Amino acid sequence: MTLWAGRVAGTVAPEVADFLAADDAELLPYDCEATALHAWRLHGAGLLDDDELAEAERILAGLEYSPGEEDVHTLIERSLGDVGRKIQAGRSRNDQVAAAFRLYVVDACEEVVEAVEALAHVLIARAEDEARTPLPGYTHLQRAQPVTVGHHLLAWVEMLARDRERFRFAAEAARPSPLGAAALAGSSLDLPAPPGPTLRNSLDAVADRDFALDYLYACAVLFGHLSRIGEEVTLWVSSEFGFALLPENAATGSSLMPQKLNPDVAELVRGKAGTALGRLAGLLAVVKGLPLAYNRDLQEDKAPVFAARRDTRGALAALRTLLGGLKLDRDRLAAACADPLLRATDAAEALVRAGVPFRDAHEQIARKVREGTFGDPETEPPHPAPGPAGIGEALASARTRFGV
Repeated sequence: MTLWAGRVAGTVAPEVADFLAADDAELLPYDCEATALHAWRLHGAGLLDDDELAEAERILAGLEYSPGEEDVHTLIERSLGDVGRKIQAGRSRNDQVAAAFRLYVVDACEEVVEAVEALAHVLIARAEDEARTPLPGYTHLQRAQPVTVGHHLLAWVEMLARDRERFRFAAEAARPSPLGAAALAGSSLDLPAPPGPTLRNSLDAVADRDFALDYLYACAVLFGHLSRIGEEVTLWVSSEFGFALLPENAATGSSLMPQKLNPDVAELVRGKAGTALGRLAGLLAVVKGLPLAYNRDLQEDKAPVFAARRDTRGALAALRTLLGGLKLDRDRLAAACADPLLRATDAAEALVRAGVPFRDAHEQIARKVREGTFGDPETEPPHPAPGPAGIGEALASARTRFGV
């Protein structure tokens, strides 16, 4: 029997019950945490005695998921026995689920912040090792100017630094508690406020899912960055580029072609970026037209967040292995950077230092390139390919920001 069965004559049709059932097992530990806090509030108001509070805390601390209930809220209430018949005083499943979901999102954000930092540590260590390893820089996927592998890896670190801040923001947005809002209008029971920040408006408290959108947005942007990293790794390990070799513990083979070593981690990260974007768009569509306060539509908020957490955790862990083990082909990189055309901008700037207006210098070098004479040692003195300046300072900054 459901907790609301007193209002419904008979039983709900099995097909209706199946449709309404929530797949929310992941929420259980967070719902137990929120319920323990609510039990403390009831105790503070004299509605639970010391023994009842202790019993509730004991059961909640060891409660494990078991199928068969409508949702985890019902599971908790039934598991608490006689105390469970009191536990819902002053709250509704509306503020209960919002409280638990907020705790879940805070935990998910903190988890991904740690994983982003772990990936950044791998990249920073590799950037230090490859600070002077030459690499062609590209625009429009055409060789443009020389950089270094270290400089390129630090660009990935900058993306991750912004991602970390987005997840920190999402965690802070999820921290305020909705407890006390009850169904939508609070409660006539004089319960103490939950500790920490609370939401100011009871209608908004049970209806708001901005914190979940903030999390999904952060996941979508993160996957956008990971997808770009995956795309570049896929290019680097291709025969056409040949800049790197895949580590065999982060690659797959072909069931038909014996020679193949495939960058499946990089490719799947790239593919999951589209899914991450879809989850954000999906939840935006769910909430866009909902009247205040709670509506059952909001049951659809948890599945995309649960899935986003799993994908984010898996992608960051797999990329640490892939990027940590990527083997660079330094001979191929040096040969690519020996292309004199990568020094065309340096040559134009050398003319500028000699007093030639930049546009004139640009036209002179472009003419030599067009005529095929640029880089001819008989007509053009060689220009060094120094790569970006200041990589030492960039490495020091990255180490400081990520605590390396």
